[in-house]
Amino acid sequence: MTAIAGAVAVVTGGASGIGRGIAEELLAAGAHPVLADLDEATLAATSKELGVEGIIVDVADPDSVAALADAVVRRYGRVDIVVNNAGVGPQAPIAALTLDDWKWLLGINLFGVIHGVHVFLPLLQANPHGGHLVNTASMAAFAPPIGLGAYSVAKAGVVALTEVLDAELRAEGSAVRATVLVPGSVRTNIGEGSLRDRADKDTAFRAFDPAAALPGVQWLTPQEVGRIVVDAIESDELYAITHPGQWSRVTSRIERIGAAFERAAESAELADGG
Repeated sequence: MTAIAGAVAVVTGGASGIGRGIAEELLAAGAHPVLADLDEATLAATSKELGVEGIIVDVADPDSVAALADAVVRRYGRVDIVVNNAGVGPQAPIAALTLDDWKWLLGINLFGVIHGVHVFLPLLQANPHGGHLVNTASMAAFAPPIGLGAYSVAKAGVVALTEVLDAELRAEGSAVRATVLVPGSVRTNIGEGSLRDRADKDTAFRAFDPAAALPGVQWLTPQEVGRIVVDAIESDELYAITHPGQWSRVTSRIERIGAAFERAAESAELADGG
């Protein structure tokens, strides 16, 4: 089990939303969170309010992530927990997306996680006690909604990355563990605050209000999600699920896939003269 009390924990996208909620709950559990974010003003305000260190980072830039790791190691001597959480979530139909749109969103939501794993995994593996990686995905990875195609592609990649990483770490007997956070509807500004650095770009992405797009669903606070993440870290869970009531969205997809396998099996039997 991963110990949280006394752990040095880096949280990207930590200035607001789910990242802040995770950082707050890690702090409450006795960890020493380091907030990493690209929004300098919000980072400064949140760091001051929580009484923790804040470091500017652009997760889409591997050199920036490496500089973050160097700064944390210089300050604390080690890293124990890394939460690759930074992300954006604007909306656009796939047919309207430009290649620049794809590169921008995947650069943050998928390569941001890849960069975090690439830079921090060796540091965690070098710890005598190991460590823990948390990668933030989304229910959109399991049940992709219309309008969030690019977002869903990135989050599906995060799920696959974390599943394989966890299997490889366990196979080699590593003391490092991995968790993929799969949040459903959480009260953040991801639908509107994601486009600040796209304001002067030719983009198909548009801000949207998730609450209006998803009426009647259960909404959690970032702090509630943070408690789920802390529990998952402590128990070394691979999946941190925030909305168990949304299981039907997953089973609906599995049933469609299962039906396709059945049709393929029937076709194969017919082709073999069965």
